[in-house]
Amino acid sequence: MFRTRVHAELTSREIVLTLLAAPLAIYRLSPDDAVPDWTTHAQEFLTVSRTLTELSIVADEAAVPAELDAQRGYRVFRVNGPLPLDLIGIFAVISGPLAAAAVPIFPIATFDTDYVLIPGSALTTAVAALEAAGHRVIAEEARGATRNT
Repeated sequence: MFRTRVHAELTSREIVLTLLAAPLAIYRLSPDDAVPDWTTHAQEFLTVSRTLTELSIVADEAAVPAELDAQRGYRVFRVNGPLPLDLIGIFAVISGPLAAAAVPIFPIATFDTDYVLIPGSALTTAVAALEAAGHRVIAEEARGATRNT
């Protein structure tokens, strides 16, 4: 009952998302590889995840060397937070409208908030789907600055 109530409260509220200005790249290495030195050049966004099967890096596209076979051109929505760690359903509320609009996602969670990466080619569709679902998208103009879309 509690989970249903919390999810219902979430779906009835406007979620504010900030569209970060810089495009991102996603890169995969072997699980035993070292974290590359170039990651220190990522200033806007960097996340590194190591599992038994891979080392996955998401970083500012500008920081990823051009010769690497990275997945490039991703755009990222940041859920304005911080969000409580016990919040239930935030990705479901965001991913539902995106799935209905056939927009693939690459979700990332941090201690304070959640991020949803989408292919840059789907940006217009994604913004329209999120806004149609009652959410507000704010576009980041420059580091720290935002504007309404």
